[in-house]
Amino acid sequence: MRRSKYVRPEHLTHGGDRPRLTTSAMIASIAGADQPTKPAPFGHALADLASRDDRIVGLSADLAKYTDLHVFRAAHPDRFYQMGMAEQLLMMSAAGMAREGFQPWVTTYAVFASRRAYDFVCLAIAEERLDVKIVCALPGLTTGYGPSHQATEDIAMFRGMPNLTIVDPCDASEIEQAVPVLSAHRGPVYMRLLRGNVPLVLDEYGYRFELGKAKLIRDGRDTLIISSGLMTMRALEAAKHLEKDGVDAGVLHVATIKPLDEETILAECSKQNRLVVVAENHTLIGGLGEAVAATLMRSDVRPTAFRQIALPDEFLEAGALPTLHERYGLSTSRVEAAVKSWLNE
Repeated sequence: MRRSKYVRPEHLTHGGDRPRLTTSAMIASIAGADQPTKPAPFGHALADLASRDDRIVGLSADLAKYTDLHVFRAAHPDRFYQMGMAEQLLMMSAAGMAREGFQPWVTTYAVFASRRAYDFVCLAIAEERLDVKIVCALPGLTTGYGPSHQATEDIAMFRGMPNLTIVDPCDASEIEQAVPVLSAHRGPVYMRLLRGNVPLVLDEYGYRFELGKAKLIRDGRDTLIISSGLMTMRALEAAKHLEKDGVDAGVLHVATIKPLDEETILAECSKQNRLVVVAENHTLIGGLGEAVAATLMRSDVRPTAFRQIALPDEFLEAGALPTLHERYGLSTSRVEAAVKSWLNE
């Protein structure tokens, strides 16, 4: 008998003495229980920036509350536009506003921007190089609601679109830093959004966001984990655990997926005798992993070994998000185990 993929969260347990996972499917945060967080960093950063720049307007397709744009709406109600559940209209309206000298910041879910409105983003915004910022929640596996809401292939779709910059920030501090930088960049941008109570991770390392630049967060002699988005958080957590077992792991954070910082990636991958692992919250097809692999192949740079941590090429299950991350290899423990196993090959 085929088991239903829509599993009640309270049934998703690990057994034994491990705690029962009861997180709802539409989880608002990917933070751990004791991890510091910041509420709605995107909404607050955009509202603050708009108080100094009257070109900025905010648009959403009936999802302002769920993309943190409600903070902007409360601060600047006369510059907020609710477009209803009509993502194609959302993109076309943003294009029209950009032509009139405004800077539209558009929010929806990543599945809707990529699957439902792709052609409108392509022809109305990207082809014309219009100054529209598309900021989308629920990227990759950041919801347990199943394939209808899991944007596991959004980067693969948008990487092939000319003129479009793609950004995948790691935490609350990077989102806050990215907003004014992306505003200063003239042209269309697609940014994956972590919403709600977003973890604070990179401030511990003195990190500063630079558009188009990969940053080495920590160096390591045994392995280099190249990561983006929430997987940089997981990579850093795994690196700390691996250090206790005598494994020295470096983490290269690639917040800008396109244009890719090939120079930094090649320089780090050219270091001898270490495993290179690309970790991403995206299908293994068409994302950061394949972008890095192609860069290495074209440049004749050959690391000791190259591996990927990514989502499988399949429609994913629904359920409690922590359980799904464990099942599909995105949890800290699964990252740590994968690196150990590859180092022992």
